[in-house]
Amino acid sequence: MAKAGHGWSRAAAGQGEAEEGEDPLDARIARTGCLEQHRRLQECMAERQDWRHCQEQLRAFGACMARRQQRQP
Repeated sequence: MAKAGHGWSRAAAGQGEAEEGEDPLDARIARTGCLEQHRRLQECMAERQDWRHCQEQLRAFGACMARRQQRQP
């Protein structure tokens, strides 16, 4: 299965350039510890093309990010 990155929106806009290196947003999310939840959400979005069908993944990612924010001073 191909990596579902943030490039899907650019490709959908007709700018289908190959991404080089790591997506800066993926790198920031990786530092939160929520990268796996984010990737699951991306995969669902790539497959279903409708965020309404990805509520479970969206809630899991949101909960992970909320826990991360609670740990911040």
